[in-house]
Amino acid sequence: MTSKQETLVEVRNLKKHFVVKKGLFGRKATFLKAVDNVSFSIQKGETLGLVGESGCGKTTAGRTILKLYEPTAGEILFAGAPLQNLTHKELLPYRKKMQMIFQDPYASLDPRMTVGEIIGDPLDVHKMYEGQDRTDRIKELIELVGLKQDHINRYPHEFSGGQRQRIGIARALAVEPEFIVCDEPISALDVSIQAQVVNMLEELQEKFGLTYLFISHDLSMVRHISHKVGVMYLGNLVEIADAHELYTNMQHPYTKALLSALPIPDPDLAEKSERIHLQGDVPSPLNPPPGCAFQTRCAYAVQACRETKPQLKDMGNGHQVACHIVH
Repeated sequence: MTSKQETLVEVRNLKKHFVVKKGLFGRKATFLKAVDNVSFSIQKGETLGLVGESGCGKTTAGRTILKLYEPTAGEILFAGAPLQNLTHKELLPYRKKMQMIFQDPYASLDPRMTVGEIIGDPLDVHKMYEGQDRTDRIKELIELVGLKQDHINRYPHEFSGGQRQRIGIARALAVEPEFIVCDEPISALDVSIQAQVVNMLEELQEKFGLTYLFISHDLSMVRHISHKVGVMYLGNLVEIADAHELYTNMQHPYTKALLSALPIPDPDLAEKSERIHLQGDVPSPLNPPPGCAFQTRCAYAVQACRETKPQLKDMGNGHQVACHIVH
């Protein structure tokens, strides 16, 4: 992390609602509130980990920040410049600065293109390199992610899952970005390969001063790679703090339940630790409960939780919690 804190990415009150059913003949439209009023910032050179159960809105938040989805409301700032209202043409220079590593290395690579064509495609879009310079850049990227130059003319189906994800990372790095959204980049990989990919991402971050939004449900890996961690539940950010602070001093009942599921290598400590079992199912994002989204599964819910949606409040040292019972 850089010594001087400089905010690179900031989102303010970000919302992304998908229309599920259009309102015809005077009926109200039905919306799925995938991301509902989320705010956070990421400093230059740091990694913000975003965790939560499947369907909590992590990936939608990442895609909305990159304008792959149009935000319903809120602000997206990159190095202080607002992006939310930019046209496709106005956004093009920022596309070069912000890239994405996708979750599925099988689906994110065009099977009809060679590795060289896949990595070279962003260079052509942004008119960055031509001729021999383009070829040299592709070779440089191939070696940077631990692949060989003779892989350039092969097709994605000739590679393992880990190698395909390395190709995806090389493609993201091609245009020399400053910010990369890593959308569960290791979840589709074999466990033995996951650590290799994460270590490579850390090395690339140190070498090029990259800033990451690391989206994952693997809490151990998020703790390893992240400087800060945000916890999402049903489209809401319920807690955010420095990684060490969050894992040693979690405050929100949902965060406590989530982290209690972490495996403990020491059998004696594991036997003494208490697993928090949440009762009930996650409410539908089509019809979230009033007040706190977590109140239907929270053992500590009071009347205020059922009436008023809690806002993030600072508990000190940048540790923010959205909970009525935490003081």
